[in-house]
Amino acid sequence: MDGQNEIKSAPLTPRTPTTTTTAAAPPISILPSEYHCPSFSRSPLLSIDDHAGPANTTPKTSRPRTPLSITPLASPLRKALQMTKLDPHDAWLPITESRNGNAYYAAFHTLCSGIGIQALVLPVAFTILGWVWAIICLTLAFIWQLYTLYLLVQLHESTEAGVRYSRYLTLFAAAFGEKLTKLLAAFPIMYLSAATCVTLIIIGGSTLKIFFQIVCGHTCTAKPLTTVEWYLVFTSLAVVLSQLPNLNSIAGVSLIGAITAVSYCTLIWAVSVAEGRLPGVSYDPVHAGSKISRVFGVLNALGIIAFAFRGHNLILEIQATMPSSEKHPSRVPMWKGVKFAYLLIAMCLFPLAIGGYWAYGQKIPENGSMLTALYTYHGRDTSQFLLGLTSLFVIINAVSSFQIYGMPTFDDMESKYTMRKKQPCPWWLRAIFRALFGYINFFIAVALPFLSSFAGLIGGLSLPVTLAYPSFMWLKIRKPKVYGLMWWVNWGLGVLGIGLSGLLVGASLYVMIDTGVKFSFFNPH
Repeated sequence: MDGQNEIKSAPLTPRTPTTTTTAAAPPISILPSEYHCPSFSRSPLLSIDDHAGPANTTPKTSRPRTPLSITPLASPLRKALQMTKLDPHDAWLPITESRNGNAYYAAFHTLCSGIGIQALVLPVAFTILGWVWAIICLTLAFIWQLYTLYLLVQLHESTEAGVRYSRYLTLFAAAFGEKLTKLLAAFPIMYLSAATCVTLIIIGGSTLKIFFQIVCGHTCTAKPLTTVEWYLVFTSLAVVLSQLPNLNSIAGVSLIGAITAVSYCTLIWAVSVAEGRLPGVSYDPVHAGSKISRVFGVLNALGIIAFAFRGHNLILEIQATMPSSEKHPSRVPMWKGVKFAYLLIAMCLFPLAIGGYWAYGQKIPENGSMLTALYTYHGRDTSQFLLGLTSLFVIINAVSSFQIYGMPTFDDMESKYTMRKKQPCPWWLRAIFRALFGYINFFIAVALPFLSSFAGLIGGLSLPVTLAYPSFMWLKIRKPKVYGLMWWVNWGLGVLGIGLSGLLVGASLYVMIDTGVKFSFFNPH
């Protein structure tokens, strides 16, 4: 029986102890001051009875004891004890194995997971929406996803119930139950983990090939590797780095990934702006022939903006690496780290989108990105050192992002073992799990290179994880005043997020049917 039930089960009316001699309780192995120590939280905690000292075998009948449940300190004590309670299996899993994180670690992880190569496509949305509407939509999307991120940080822990929701799926299940979790949330969350890693292999491997060409030069006689071989090189690097045991242990990796992400975003837009606008550049929005094509073009632009923001599926996992108590809840340092990270993200995304559109206008590659435009238009008149450095930063960021996006899958794989065997996953099996995950993603990247054609469709299905589900979970768990401000705001954003997701799915299906999908197995370019 857990601590809360044991406290509640104390009798409300004091009873006079009997004269029966009871056996002394075994002494505990820690000091009372260590009950809430973060290092102690890695092991299953003692029950309330264990926290008590050795029983006094001499009965006292002169004065009845006041039960703990009706003392003034009962409620705070109950909450404090519950906040430190952990599922014993949590101490064995990579996300919650170490709870010694802080605001700096949170900033590193959030920045590394929140900015990536998808941000380089933002200028394409400007070619459809134009200057004014594109900037307005980008600003509103940034505020919207930052607000839902705030909701998730606040929902991570409940002092009333004494529970920490250390994973997105756990919070969703607490709000809507296991059936809806499997139906609505399990696939998007697993997709955002595994499919992102597949994309990172494709991006990282392709950029490795470009980096080799830049370093080797035009007069190089060395035989280059094939695209598949570059994918394998990148995957092997990522698998070796994935052997770090838990989420806290990759804080340094996330720091390097965050620095390189900010660096290559800044380099790309700064070099593009410094080189000046292309001759004959135009800023008139692109209009398709038919009205329905125009509508779906606008939806595609909105999808590009919405997909530029990522990482909501990891925010609860990042917060789970921090110690927490009623006096020092984890949401305080977590929100500090998030605010700092998103300040840097804004300083990257807005100059990248605005500067990129100013430099290339309608000439930016429709199916490319700022990186493609930089190589295409300035590959010969820009320093090869800068181009090589930019490519190297993209590769390092992709390897670093692979670690944090793969962590939920690592956690899920190991949890199945620990639940069945009732023991931690041995190091050799952990290494096999992570190598297996990496090379399965490599196989998918090589075997199904056309999966990028389904990115809009699957991305639309995953969009509620960022824009809609946090609002609905806040309504279900926190129960704000009906028809109050928070009630209206969250209902409005939740419904709007679901509606936008449906429109993007419909637009993606239309584009796939209209343009067709070229299926090419085992033929990556």
